[in-house]
Amino acid sequence: MKTYIVNSFTNEPFKGNPAGVCITTEELDADVMLSIAKELGHSETTFVFQQNENEFLIRFFSPKMEIPLCGHASLAASKVIFEQNQSLNIIQFTNVQNLKLKIEKNDDNTIQMQFPKYDTIPFTVSNNLLSALGIKEVINCVYNEETKIMLLHIKDCIVLQNLTPNFEALYKSHDSINGVLVTALSNKSDFDFESRYFWPWSGTNEDPVTGATHTFLAPYWGIILGKTKMKSFQCSKRTGYLEVNLLAEDKMSIKGCAKIVLKGKLKL
Repeated sequence: MKTYIVNSFTNEPFKGNPAGVCITTEELDADVMLSIAKELGHSETTFVFQQNENEFLIRFFSPKMEIPLCGHASLAASKVIFEQNQSLNIIQFTNVQNLKLKIEKNDDNTIQMQFPKYDTIPFTVSNNLLSALGIKEVINCVYNEETKIMLLHIKDCIVLQNLTPNFEALYKSHDSINGVLVTALSNKSDFDFESRYFWPWSGTNEDPVTGATHTFLAPYWGIILGKTKMKSFQCSKRTGYLEVNLLAEDKMSIKGCAKIVLKGKLKL
């Protein structure tokens, strides 16, 4: 099976978020895909099965579980497909929830992905969770039901950049979320906001760059900043960046770069 490692939301090797991409010639059992995801060890591995010239089934697995929607792995898979089929400019993914994702290749070597736009609701954060993260106070705490992710808005992006969570304590501090996203206004002139995403409940300790969280993070900051087009910086150790555009009532786009760093064949 053709297998790739792709760094998403960067144009440099060894930065952004690495994803495994497996191009399948048949639909695989979930337990096989999970085993492959564990073997590759990235935050997500995506499996792509071609239905016709420009339509593909796509599924995402962390080393722990299936993830319904993943931005950086969608970008990684798109990069591979566009490289393999250079005559294609537009493709469509269908995920396990039957969600249709329109993907477009741009002339500037970026890839633009259409994603759903989600709302958040008020939420309560425990002192134990804040203590595990090393956060003393928050501006706001909200929750996205579709992804089961908590969003914590803090005042200082320097604090955000320097967080060193106790992941064992963080895991024990909650039992019904998939992850916690911490965000702050950026102090960089070329970015609007920054974030980091911690998800020991359902994946790795920290996801380097997370496209899917922007389905609710971008609308959240859009209201605060009064903008529809914004630039986001994920200030993890590897770092990464992307552009978001809030479109119709329930849609948005995520644009970024990706770099293929490894090609090979996986033998089952």
